[in-house]
Amino acid sequence: MKKTSLWLAALGALVLLLAVAQAKVLINGAGATFPNVIYAKWFEEFPKKYPDAQINYQSLGSGAGIRQLTEGTVDFGASDMPMTDEQISQMKIKPLHFPTVLGGVVPTYNIPGVTQDLKFTPAILAGIFLGKIKKWSDPSLKSVNPGVKFPDTDIVVVHRSEGSGTTFVFTDYLAKVNPEWKSAVGVNASVKWPTGIGAKGNEGVAGLVKNSPNSIGYVELIYATQNKMEYGSVQNAAGTFLKADLSSVTEAAAGAAKNMPDDFRVSITNAPGKNAYPIASFTWLLMPSRFDDAAKKKALTEFLRWMLADGQKYAAGLGYAPLPKEVVAQEQKAIARVQ
Repeated sequence: MKKTSLWLAALGALVLLLAVAQAKVLINGAGATFPNVIYAKWFEEFPKKYPDAQINYQSLGSGAGIRQLTEGTVDFGASDMPMTDEQISQMKIKPLHFPTVLGGVVPTYNIPGVTQDLKFTPAILAGIFLGKIKKWSDPSLKSVNPGVKFPDTDIVVVHRSEGSGTTFVFTDYLAKVNPEWKSAVGVNASVKWPTGIGAKGNEGVAGLVKNSPNSIGYVELIYATQNKMEYGSVQNAAGTFLKADLSSVTEAAAGAAKNMPDDFRVSITNAPGKNAYPIASFTWLLMPSRFDDAAKKKALTEFLRWMLADGQKYAAGLGYAPLPKEVVAQEQKAIARVQ
Protein backbone atom coordinates (compact mmCIF):
# COMPACT_ATOMS: atom_id res chain seq x y z
CA MET A 1 0.00 0.00 0.00
CA LYS A 2 2.84 2.32 0.94
CA LYS A 3 4.67 1.53 -2.31
CA THR A 4 1.50 2.23 -4.28
CA SER A 5 1.06 5.59 -2.57
CA LEU A 6 4.67 6.53 -3.29
CA TRP A 7 4.27 5.42 -6.90
CA LEU A 8 1.09 7.47 -7.28
CA ALA A 9 2.79 10.49 -5.70
CA ALA A 10 5.73 10.17 -8.07
CA LEU A 11 3.40 9.79 -11.02
CA GLY A 12 1.47 12.87 -9.93
CA ALA A 13 4.69 14.90 -9.65
CA LEU A 14 5.73 13.76 -13.12
CA VAL A 15 2.36 14.73 -14.59
CA LEU A 16 2.64 18.13 -12.91
CA LEU A 17 6.15 18.65 -14.31
CA LEU A 18 4.98 17.69 -17.79
CA ALA A 19 2.06 20.08 -17.50
CA VAL A 20 4.38 22.91 -16.48
CA ALA A 21 6.74 22.10 -19.34
CA GLN A 22 3.87 22.03 -21.81
CA ALA A 23 2.62 25.38 -20.52
CA LYS A 24 5.91 27.02 -21.49
CA VAL A 25 5.74 29.00 -24.71
CA LEU A 26 8.89 28.19 -26.65
CA ILE A 27 9.96 30.97 -29.04
CA ASN A 28 12.87 30.68 -31.47
CA GLY A 29 14.74 33.55 -33.09
CA ALA A 30 17.92 34.06 -35.09
CA GLY A 31 19.94 36.82 -36.67
CA ALA A 32 22.29 39.69 -35.95
CA THR A 33 25.47 39.15 -33.94
CA PHE A 34 25.78 42.80 -32.89
CA PRO A 35 22.89 42.79 -30.35
CA ASN A 36 23.63 39.26 -29.13
CA VAL A 37 25.08 40.48 -25.82
CA ILE A 38 22.01 42.46 -24.82
CA TYR A 39 19.60 39.94 -26.35
CA ALA A 40 21.15 37.20 -24.23
CA LYS A 41 20.57 39.38 -21.15
CA TRP A 42 17.03 40.22 -22.17
CA PHE A 43 16.07 36.64 -22.92
CA GLU A 44 17.44 35.66 -19.51
CA GLU A 45 15.63 38.43 -17.62
CA PHE A 46 12.27 38.50 -19.40
CA PRO A 47 11.15 35.01 -18.23
CA LYS A 48 11.71 36.10 -14.62
CA LYS A 49 8.75 38.44 -15.05
CA TYR A 50 6.90 36.29 -17.58
CA PRO A 51 7.77 32.69 -16.58
CA ASP A 52 5.55 31.14 -19.26
CA ALA A 53 7.93 32.31 -22.01
CA GLN A 54 11.22 30.78 -23.08
CA ILE A 55 13.12 32.54 -25.87
CA ASN A 56 15.98 30.85 -27.70
CA TYR A 57 18.19 33.01 -29.94
CA GLN A 58 20.91 32.01 -32.39
CA SER A 59 23.51 34.66 -33.22
CA LEU A 60 24.13 33.85 -36.91
CA GLY A 61 24.25 37.21 -38.69
CA SER A 62 21.55 39.49 -40.08
CA GLY A 63 21.42 37.71 -43.44
CA ALA A 64 20.67 34.40 -41.76
CA GLY A 65 18.03 36.03 -39.57
CA ILE A 66 16.18 37.44 -42.58
CA ARG A 67 16.50 34.16 -44.46
CA GLN A 68 15.18 32.03 -41.61
CA LEU A 69 12.27 34.39 -40.98
CA THR A 70 11.40 34.26 -44.69
CA GLU A 71 11.54 30.45 -44.65
CA GLY A 72 9.38 30.33 -41.53
CA THR A 73 11.88 28.35 -39.46
CA VAL A 74 11.96 30.94 -36.64
CA ASP A 75 9.32 33.01 -34.85
CA PHE A 76 11.31 36.23 -35.23
CA GLY A 77 14.45 37.44 -36.94
CA ALA A 78 16.98 40.09 -35.97
CA SER A 79 18.93 42.38 -38.25
CA ASP A 80 21.17 45.45 -38.23
CA MET A 81 19.68 46.41 -41.60
CA PRO A 82 16.04 46.90 -42.51
CA MET A 83 14.56 44.44 -44.98
CA THR A 84 14.28 45.65 -48.56
CA ASP A 85 10.98 45.92 -50.44
CA GLU A 86 12.05 42.90 -52.50
CA GLN A 87 12.75 40.81 -49.39
CA ILE A 88 9.43 41.81 -47.86
CA SER A 89 7.59 40.83 -51.05
CA GLN A 90 8.95 37.28 -50.73
CA MET A 91 7.28 36.74 -47.34
CA LYS A 92 3.85 35.13 -46.99
CA ILE A 93 3.09 37.34 -44.00
CA LYS A 94 4.28 40.94 -44.01
CA PRO A 95 7.05 41.50 -41.43
CA LEU A 96 7.17 44.35 -38.93
CA HIS A 97 10.36 46.15 -37.87
CA PHE A 98 10.91 47.01 -34.20
CA PRO A 99 14.12 48.93 -33.34
CA THR A 100 15.66 47.59 -30.12
CA VAL A 101 18.89 49.54 -29.42
CA LEU A 102 21.50 51.64 -31.22
CA GLY A 103 25.09 50.80 -32.01
CA GLY A 104 28.13 52.12 -33.81
CA VAL A 105 30.48 50.39 -36.24
CA VAL A 106 34.12 51.23 -35.56
CA PRO A 107 37.39 50.77 -37.45
CA THR A 108 39.49 48.55 -35.19
CA TYR A 109 43.17 47.95 -35.84
CA ASN A 110 46.23 46.08 -34.61
CA ILE A 111 49.47 47.87 -35.48
CA PRO A 112 52.50 46.77 -33.44
CA GLY A 113 54.12 49.79 -31.80
CA VAL A 114 51.15 52.11 -32.41
CA THR A 115 49.07 52.73 -29.29
CA GLN A 116 47.57 56.11 -30.15
CA ASP A 117 43.94 56.57 -31.11
CA LEU A 118 44.08 56.97 -34.88
CA LYS A 119 41.97 59.32 -36.98
CA PHE A 120 40.29 58.21 -40.19
CA THR A 121 38.74 60.45 -42.82
CA PRO A 122 36.01 59.06 -45.10
CA ALA A 123 38.53 59.07 -47.98
CA ILE A 124 41.06 57.06 -45.96
CA LEU A 125 38.55 54.40 -44.88
CA ALA A 126 37.25 54.02 -48.41
CA GLY A 127 40.79 53.94 -49.78
CA ILE A 128 41.86 51.18 -47.39
CA PHE A 129 38.84 48.95 -48.06
CA LEU A 130 39.04 49.62 -51.81
CA GLY A 131 42.62 48.36 -51.66
CA LYS A 132 44.05 51.68 -52.88
CA ILE A 133 45.76 52.62 -49.63
CA LYS A 134 48.00 49.62 -49.18
CA LYS A 135 50.52 50.58 -46.48
CA TRP A 136 50.25 52.05 -43.00
CA SER A 137 52.95 54.53 -43.97
CA ASP A 138 50.70 56.08 -46.64
CA PRO A 139 50.96 59.92 -46.63
CA SER A 140 47.19 60.32 -46.20
CA LEU A 141 47.30 58.49 -42.86
CA LYS A 142 50.32 60.47 -41.72
CA SER A 143 48.73 63.81 -42.61
CA VAL A 144 45.75 63.36 -40.24
CA ASN A 145 47.76 61.54 -37.56
CA PRO A 146 50.83 63.76 -36.98
CA GLY A 147 53.31 62.33 -34.51
CA VAL A 148 52.27 58.71 -35.07
CA LYS A 149 55.15 56.49 -36.19
CA PHE A 150 53.49 54.22 -38.71
CA PRO A 151 55.42 51.13 -39.84
CA ASP A 152 56.12 50.73 -43.55
CA THR A 153 54.08 47.52 -43.66
CA ASP A 154 51.19 46.27 -45.78
CA ILE A 155 47.70 46.81 -44.40
CA VAL A 156 45.84 43.55 -43.72
CA VAL A 157 42.15 44.22 -44.37
CA VAL A 158 39.59 42.08 -42.53
CA HIS A 159 35.89 42.00 -43.41
CA ARG A 160 32.84 39.84 -42.77
CA SER A 161 32.56 36.62 -44.76
CA GLU A 162 28.79 36.13 -44.49
CA GLY A 163 25.69 38.26 -45.04
CA SER A 164 25.93 40.81 -42.27
CA GLY A 165 24.01 43.82 -41.01
CA THR A 166 27.30 45.26 -39.78
CA THR A 167 28.59 45.08 -43.36
CA PHE A 168 25.40 46.74 -44.57
CA VAL A 169 25.90 49.65 -42.15
CA PHE A 170 29.58 50.00 -43.03
CA THR A 171 29.02 49.88 -46.80
CA ASP A 172 26.00 52.18 -46.49
CA TYR A 173 28.29 54.74 -44.87
CA LEU A 174 31.08 54.31 -47.43
CA ALA A 175 28.64 54.65 -50.32
CA LYS A 176 27.35 57.94 -48.89
CA VAL A 177 30.82 59.46 -48.52
CA ASN A 178 32.69 58.00 -51.49
CA PRO A 179 31.34 57.95 -55.09
CA GLU A 180 33.83 55.30 -56.19
CA TRP A 181 32.71 52.95 -53.44
CA LYS A 182 29.07 53.54 -54.38
CA SER A 183 29.63 52.68 -58.04
CA ALA A 184 32.25 49.93 -57.69
CA VAL A 185 31.12 48.06 -54.56
CA GLY A 186 27.75 49.40 -53.45
CA VAL A 187 25.62 48.75 -50.39
CA ASN A 188 24.59 45.30 -49.22
CA ALA A 189 24.83 42.76 -46.43
CA SER A 190 27.32 40.89 -48.59
CA VAL A 191 29.49 42.60 -51.21
CA LYS A 192 32.33 41.68 -53.53
CA TRP A 193 35.24 43.01 -51.52
CA PRO A 194 38.06 44.60 -53.54
CA THR A 195 40.61 43.37 -50.99
CA GLY A 196 41.00 41.60 -47.66
CA ILE A 197 40.20 38.36 -45.86
CA GLY A 198 36.86 37.32 -44.40
CA ALA A 199 35.81 36.21 -40.92
CA LYS A 200 32.42 35.13 -39.60
CA GLY A 201 30.49 37.36 -37.24
CA ASN A 202 31.58 40.38 -35.25
CA GLU A 203 33.34 37.86 -33.01
CA GLY A 204 35.31 36.45 -35.93
CA VAL A 205 36.44 39.82 -37.27
CA ALA A 206 37.42 41.01 -33.79
CA GLY A 207 39.38 37.81 -33.18
CA LEU A 208 41.17 37.92 -36.53
CA VAL A 209 42.17 41.57 -36.13
CA LYS A 210 43.36 40.93 -32.59
CA ASN A 211 45.59 38.09 -33.78
CA SER A 212 46.80 39.61 -37.06
CA PRO A 213 49.56 42.26 -36.88
CA ASN A 214 49.05 45.34 -39.12
CA SER A 215 45.38 44.57 -39.62
CA ILE A 216 42.21 46.68 -39.73
CA GLY A 217 38.58 45.62 -39.65
CA TYR A 218 35.16 46.92 -38.76
CA VAL A 219 33.12 45.68 -35.80
CA GLU A 220 30.29 46.90 -33.66
CA LEU A 221 31.46 49.10 -30.79
CA ILE A 222 30.55 46.54 -28.12
CA TYR A 223 32.94 43.96 -29.60
CA ALA A 224 35.85 46.44 -29.70
CA THR A 225 35.33 47.48 -26.08
CA GLN A 226 34.72 43.95 -24.81
CA ASN A 227 37.93 42.72 -26.42
CA LYS A 228 39.90 45.80 -25.31
CA MET A 229 40.83 46.58 -28.90
CA GLU A 230 42.12 49.82 -30.37
CA TYR A 231 39.60 51.64 -32.52
CA GLY A 232 39.81 54.95 -34.28
CA SER A 233 37.97 58.23 -34.56
CA VAL A 234 36.03 58.86 -37.77
CA GLN A 235 35.47 62.27 -39.34
CA ASN A 236 31.76 63.00 -39.49
CA ALA A 237 29.63 65.07 -41.88
CA ALA A 238 30.39 68.23 -39.90
CA GLY A 239 34.14 67.63 -40.16
CA THR A 240 34.57 66.56 -36.53
CA PHE A 241 36.68 63.51 -35.66
CA LEU A 242 34.66 61.42 -33.23
CA LYS A 243 35.47 58.26 -31.36
CA ALA A 244 32.30 56.24 -31.02
CA ASP A 245 30.63 56.22 -27.61
CA LEU A 246 27.05 56.01 -26.39
CA SER A 247 26.59 59.77 -26.56
CA SER A 248 27.79 60.21 -30.15
CA VAL A 249 25.81 57.17 -31.34
CA THR A 250 22.66 58.53 -29.66
CA GLU A 251 23.25 61.90 -31.31
CA ALA A 252 23.31 60.21 -34.72
CA ALA A 253 19.71 59.11 -34.17
CA ALA A 254 18.42 62.51 -33.06
CA GLY A 255 17.15 63.62 -36.45
CA ALA A 256 15.64 60.26 -37.36
CA ALA A 257 13.89 59.99 -34.00
CA LYS A 258 11.84 63.11 -34.75
CA ASN A 259 10.97 62.01 -38.30
CA MET A 260 10.79 58.24 -37.99
CA PRO A 261 8.81 56.52 -40.77
CA ASP A 262 5.89 54.34 -39.71
CA ASP A 263 7.72 51.16 -40.68
CA PHE A 264 10.90 52.17 -38.77
CA ARG A 265 13.12 51.43 -41.79
CA VAL A 266 15.69 54.20 -41.69
CA SER A 267 19.42 54.81 -42.19
CA ILE A 268 21.32 57.11 -39.82
CA THR A 269 24.82 56.76 -41.28
CA ASN A 270 26.67 60.03 -41.97
CA ALA A 271 24.03 61.89 -39.97
CA PRO A 272 24.31 65.68 -39.64
CA GLY A 273 25.43 67.20 -36.36
CA LYS A 274 28.76 68.14 -34.85
CA ASN A 275 28.54 65.40 -32.24
CA ALA A 276 26.95 62.65 -34.36
CA TYR A 277 29.07 59.54 -34.87
CA PRO A 278 28.88 58.80 -38.62
CA ILE A 279 28.73 54.97 -38.72
CA ALA A 280 25.74 54.33 -36.48
CA SER A 281 22.55 52.31 -36.83
CA PHE A 282 19.47 50.99 -35.15
CA THR A 283 19.17 47.23 -34.89
CA TRP A 284 15.75 45.64 -35.41
CA LEU A 285 13.64 42.69 -34.36
CA LEU A 286 11.77 41.39 -37.41
CA MET A 287 8.42 39.92 -36.60
CA PRO A 288 5.50 38.53 -38.60
CA SER A 289 2.50 40.87 -38.51
CA ARG A 290 0.23 37.86 -37.86
CA PHE A 291 0.60 34.78 -35.66
CA ASP A 292 -1.53 31.64 -35.92
CA ASP A 293 -0.34 30.67 -32.43
CA ALA A 294 -2.10 32.99 -29.96
CA ALA A 295 0.27 32.04 -27.12
CA LYS A 296 3.35 33.03 -29.15
CA LYS A 297 1.74 36.29 -30.20
CA LYS A 298 0.96 37.14 -26.58
CA ALA A 299 4.46 36.24 -25.39
CA LEU A 300 6.22 38.25 -28.11
CA THR A 301 4.04 41.32 -27.76
CA GLU A 302 4.57 41.19 -23.99
CA PHE A 303 8.30 40.95 -24.67
CA LEU A 304 8.17 44.02 -26.93
CA ARG A 305 6.44 46.03 -24.21
CA TRP A 306 8.97 44.84 -21.62
CA MET A 307 11.92 45.54 -23.98
CA LEU A 308 10.76 49.12 -24.56
CA ALA A 309 10.47 49.76 -20.82
CA ASP A 310 12.53 47.61 -18.44
CA GLY A 311 14.77 46.19 -21.18
CA GLN A 312 16.16 49.58 -22.20
CA LYS A 313 17.64 50.00 -18.71
CA TYR A 314 20.23 47.31 -19.48
CA ALA A 315 21.50 48.99 -22.68
CA ALA A 316 24.12 51.47 -21.45
CA GLY A 317 25.69 49.03 -19.00
CA LEU A 318 26.24 46.53 -21.81
CA GLY A 319 27.68 49.06 -24.26
CA TYR A 320 24.59 49.91 -26.30
CA ALA A 321 22.77 53.22 -26.75
CA PRO A 322 19.14 53.05 -25.62
CA LEU A 323 16.34 54.08 -27.96
CA PRO A 324 15.30 57.75 -28.08
CA LYS A 325 12.09 58.36 -26.17
CA GLU A 326 10.28 59.43 -29.35
CA VAL A 327 11.03 56.06 -30.96
CA VAL A 328 9.92 54.17 -27.84
CA ALA A 329 6.56 56.00 -27.86
CA GLN A 330 6.06 55.27 -31.56
CA GLU A 331 6.90 51.58 -31.13
CA GLN A 332 4.55 51.17 -28.19
CA LYS A 333 1.71 52.19 -30.50
CA ALA A 334 3.00 49.97 -33.32
CA ILE A 335 2.74 46.80 -31.20
CA ALA A 336 -0.99 46.86 -31.95
CA ARG A 337 -0.16 45.95 -35.58
CA VAL A 338 0.79 42.42 -34.49
CA GLN A 339 -2.32 40.32 -35.06
